[in-house]
Amino acid sequence: MSSQPPPIETEEQETADFLATQFVFGNGEHPTVGLDVLVTKVAVDFVGLTSEAGDNCVKRNLDALREATGVDAICIALLDGERKIIERVAAATGLVTPFDPQVMKGDAVERLPVLNGKLEHLRVAEIRDTLHPRREHAVDAARLAEFNVRAALVCGLSLNGRVNGFIALFSSQPRKDGWDANLHLMLKLVGSSFATGLERLRVQRYLGRLEERNALSLPAANDGMWDFDVENNTVYYSPRWRKMLGYDEHDVDVTPDWRRLVHPDDLARVQAMIRDHIAGKTPMFESVHRMRHVKGDWRWVVSRAQARVDASGRLRRLVCVEFDITERKLYEDALFKEKESAQITLQSIGDGVITTDGHMIVEYLNPTAEELTGWKFEEAQGKGVDEIFRGFHEETCEPLENPLSVAIRRARAIKSVRPTLLIKRDGNEMYIESTASPIRDGSGAVCGGVLVFHDVSESRELNRKLSYHASHDILTGLVNRREFEARLERSLRSAKARETQYALCHLDVDQFKIINDTCGHSAGDALLGQVGALLKTKIRWRDTLARLGGDEFGVLLESCSLDDALVMAEQLRETMRNYKFVWEERTFRLGCSIGVVPITGDSEDVATVLSSADSACQAAKEGGRNRVFSFQDNDIDLMRRRREMQWAARINNALEESRFELFRMTIQPLQKHEPGAHYELLLRMRDETGKIVAPDNFINAAERYGITPQIDRWVVEHALRWLVSEADERERLALCSINLSGQSLGDADFLPFVQKLLKNSGIDGTKICFEITETAAIASFSQANRFIAALKEEQGCKFALDDFGTGLSSFGYLKHFPVDFLKIDGSFVKEILRDPIDREMVRSINEIGHLTGKQTIAEFAENEEIINMLRSLGVDYAQGYGISAPTRILKIAANG
Repeated sequence: MSSQPPPIETEEQETADFLATQFVFGNGEHPTVGLDVLVTKVAVDFVGLTSEAGDNCVKRNLDALREATGVDAICIALLDGERKIIERVAAATGLVTPFDPQVMKGDAVERLPVLNGKLEHLRVAEIRDTLHPRREHAVDAARLAEFNVRAALVCGLSLNGRVNGFIALFSSQPRKDGWDANLHLMLKLVGSSFATGLERLRVQRYLGRLEERNALSLPAANDGMWDFDVENNTVYYSPRWRKMLGYDEHDVDVTPDWRRLVHPDDLARVQAMIRDHIAGKTPMFESVHRMRHVKGDWRWVVSRAQARVDASGRLRRLVCVEFDITERKLYEDALFKEKESAQITLQSIGDGVITTDGHMIVEYLNPTAEELTGWKFEEAQGKGVDEIFRGFHEETCEPLENPLSVAIRRARAIKSVRPTLLIKRDGNEMYIESTASPIRDGSGAVCGGVLVFHDVSESRELNRKLSYHASHDILTGLVNRREFEARLERSLRSAKARETQYALCHLDVDQFKIINDTCGHSAGDALLGQVGALLKTKIRWRDTLARLGGDEFGVLLESCSLDDALVMAEQLRETMRNYKFVWEERTFRLGCSIGVVPITGDSEDVATVLSSADSACQAAKEGGRNRVFSFQDNDIDLMRRRREMQWAARINNALEESRFELFRMTIQPLQKHEPGAHYELLLRMRDETGKIVAPDNFINAAERYGITPQIDRWVVEHALRWLVSEADERERLALCSINLSGQSLGDADFLPFVQKLLKNSGIDGTKICFEITETAAIASFSQANRFIAALKEEQGCKFALDDFGTGLSSFGYLKHFPVDFLKIDGSFVKEILRDPIDREMVRSINEIGHLTGKQTIAEFAENEEIINMLRSLGVDYAQGYGISAPTRILKIAANG
């Protein structure tokens, strides 16, 4: 339906109105009736009523026309929309009329040429005799004659601007003298009135539907509307407009001033745009601005208005539709900020970013991507991403499928698993890592992609160097211990599979320490480099030479029996013996000790093989140096040494992993009651499974490999830390004994270490007693004296001589040895009840201690009988399971 009804043909309407005032029914049989009223009623009934009652009403009115005109039949017919078929027929006939115009309904228009293109609106076609028609009416007359019509007067009707029907008078008798002129005029009048009635009805219906549509749509729409009538100086605001700005939608008495509601910052612009529209410069006024809500806040609205002006350009009417977009505006502002933030981020990040559409056409490059690819954004935009981003395999240099293509095809993110070689626009190369991801639209369909990549050339080169350094010794360039053990592991698997034979040589440079100490570390480094280069010239290409650490080297011999390995070892030893190392005009002759072990299917693991080779090398050094020693499985001495080496490694691991713990064992006075707690701290180690390991199992290995000073430092530090953390323990403490090794006494840095700890801890030194074994004291007598004297004088510490009686030394040194306690060795105490000699040894040691001003402590007091015996002998203190078993102190002491 068009938005406006077609215009009424005013000239014809004036003619029809004139005829209607002149023509009345005058035969006396009917009341005088205005013809236009009657015909309009016929039109209303004809178009508006489709029921049986409606049809009867139309027929009744047409019958009145028929009788008034004196014709046999009258009909009104309408064509279908395509003007091919007579679609509707309304007719009235006399009682004896031999035909019914209704038979024309459904007839084809082409069978009536007078209707098919010749008939115009209100043009009358006259057929006087269908049996003797004029030539131009021959076809129409023949068709009408079939219906028993002898004469017809037909008038065309124009509906909606085109002929779409007709009104006709029919007679059963010919009209040889022609139809009456009054009937011509009447037919035109009836046709005009009928067409006008239909048009009026159509306009009324159009306006009714328009009003109904507005009534239904305006409340449902979210648009507010106002209408400014300039002539009447009135403004209409729709209910939705009032509600949008907080006014009562039903209170029409409140008429806001629209201009005063516009934000002051927007008003000048809005008024200028309205003036331009009224002046005809713009087809429509359209603006986005702020308007004040009743509550005082500002709402963003979209305003669209059209003006009506008179011939002189003066405004007659202005109708505006306004829509609240505040929420959308807030979203737009937030989206803009987010987009701006994302844009700034993309401009600032160090990664290259390329975005494309779904066809892999570049839409965006950030500055980093421009730098990495060599393409400017303006030049790359619109090109295929394969032209901008060309990747190749880092090793084979084969072209790779663009990761963005893969991501879009698979509809998931794709991350490079290894660096990609990127060829820049200028041909330069770099290595990059990338992540490609698809971009999806609101429905989830892939509509593009984003490729993020960064330069890893430096990190790749660094990784390559790190990889080399991880497997090679920097000083000598040889394989390092880690890589050597990995190759040894592979060789061990091969030997177990009986694929081939292997042997391992462990080589130690004999004179290295002398050169390093006398000439300095630079000379030592130069020596190791030269030794590595020298040995490398003597081994086969399939063999592996490695620096294991310090001055130790390892040689893994592949496809080599033990006998052949011994020959190779002798060659290496001889090469070293004949080599002269020169440093600053000083010449040194070298030598080396080599341990050789076979690698067989019976070998346990890498650690065992290395330990065996090291043990064999140590045996070669102990045998006089500069010789080769082969490990044999039944070599008891080497097996013991290997076990100690294994324990040394386990001890170091335990120190690193804090698997040492402190226990305490009570020392009880025997002769008189003494207040406070007196105990000795004992060291225990937990193995890899968490089980407690007794000191006898690891102390010998610790002493052999010089680890006891580290253990002593750990014990002293954690003991004092525990006492500092436990206020109650400090209050109860009478004396805490801590064991020290002989190696610690010979360590020049150990005394300052203890002094610093005691000073920082704030612990009363008179409550700390250090125990030193008799053997260690005699072996390091002068160092022990200095150590004791320093701590006694400065801190007031006490000292005990442990395991006294086992050294079988002269007791004369006791007079001048400044210890406070003698601890009688438990080997004498445990048999004191049955062995008189042990009993006399205890008595003698106790008396000698007392004579030299020292108190005595007996170890291994296992039961009450031994404790009573010791008390009767005059021993001052006792400790052992008969008094209390060792108990662990708080875990904090172990973990620090």
